[in-house]
Amino acid sequence: MCARFTDGDEGKRVVNAEGDEIGIIETVENESASVNPDPGVTDAIRSKLGWGDSDEESYELAERNVETVTDDEVRLDRL
Repeated sequence: MCARFTDGDEGKRVVNAEGDEIGIIETVENESASVNPDPGVTDAIRSKLGWGDSDEESYELAERNVETVTDDEVRLDRL
């Protein structure tokens, strides 16, 4: 899917393919979403998403990782 984020996506839950929440979309700028990760997100998941150090406050969500965007959430593809 080629995700095109809008201001309306701010505050949506970001969930993995199994439905587990991994964060919240914090901001959308130029159709790019920044995610504030859940504190419980493992380093392995961060690595697969291309998110670096665990001390960052937010990370860009790559479109290639998004399966669907609904009214309530952004669901990621299997990582």
